[in-house]
Amino acid sequence: MRSYIIKRLLLIPITLFGILLINFAIIQMAPGGPVEHVLAQYRGMNTDAKSQLTSSVQMNSNTSRYQGAQGVPEDLIADLEKQFGFDKPVHVRFWKMLKDYATFDFGKSYYQDKTVWQLIVERMPVSISLGLWSTLIIYLIAIPLGIKKAVKDGSKFDVWTSVAVVIGSAIPVFLFAVFLIVFLAGGTYFHIFPLRGLTSDNWENLNWFYKILDYLWHITLPVTAMVIGGFASLTMLTKNSFLEELNKPYVLTARAKGLSERKVLYGHVFRNAMLIVIAGFPALLIKMLFTGSLLIEVIFSLNGLGLLGYEAITTRDYPVIFGTLYIFALLGLVLKLVSDITYSLVDPRINFSKIQ
Repeated sequence: MRSYIIKRLLLIPITLFGILLINFAIIQMAPGGPVEHVLAQYRGMNTDAKSQLTSSVQMNSNTSRYQGAQGVPEDLIADLEKQFGFDKPVHVRFWKMLKDYATFDFGKSYYQDKTVWQLIVERMPVSISLGLWSTLIIYLIAIPLGIKKAVKDGSKFDVWTSVAVVIGSAIPVFLFAVFLIVFLAGGTYFHIFPLRGLTSDNWENLNWFYKILDYLWHITLPVTAMVIGGFASLTMLTKNSFLEELNKPYVLTARAKGLSERKVLYGHVFRNAMLIVIAGFPALLIKMLFTGSLLIEVIFSLNGLGLLGYEAITTRDYPVIFGTLYIFALLGLVLKLVSDITYSLVDPRINFSKIQ
């Protein structure tokens, strides 16, 4: 197992290099960019401000490689290129990014006077709160529900819960969020829960007990929306995994020996059936942390990593885009390794050291 872990750790830098290379190439070919973004803002300025900015420079009447550069001073374009680092060749910029990222130096945001690390640290608590709570509650609901559905396969309980699971998987998460806002956050009916943020304005003045209550009060609706949208697939995965194991010969043998149904289910079937469920944990956690919470963060005005990445893409804030991508990819690779280690802990028969 130790040799397998070492191999996987050595593969992480190679995988990160491939991810950065592919995304860097895509970004270079994609239309638009930070220069175009600033030029669009420049062209949208009022006439007086534009005339003050351009009074001392020669206007560019030639064709430019940037969209919206017609009539923009050449000196301004050159300054923008230098500011964003586009005055250097592509391979030089990519090599510099690799060297900086090797030391976790992600640079500064193009549009905010903060480093990428500062932005990530500021937004991380929100995403961690949403992701961990949602993942924990999803597993606490989906695993017992999936086991009971497998045991009562074909019963009325199985049918009605399957209807709920289908509805949960078919309706987008943001519709559940809007539904909760309309009914419980002052939209139309009740105003039981707050609509914005994770804490109240007077949170710092509260004692520790009321701080916990205030935090739970604010996070209830976002987490509920994410849980409703995320528990369906794990429930069906658990059910199908247990059904497959329940039909195997060793279960019949255990029952023939006179073991109780509970002993058969949790002493024999559970260990084997849970392997595939554990395998899906990293993907679910990453989804809850960084992607599944994006619309939830927008709807409930929560400044998390998902919203940070979305804002960076819309404004072409490349340092933030690649910085968050690097962190997401690294966490995903580490969590996948943790999942494999958990495999071997759950079932000692699995030996990853034999994998070449």
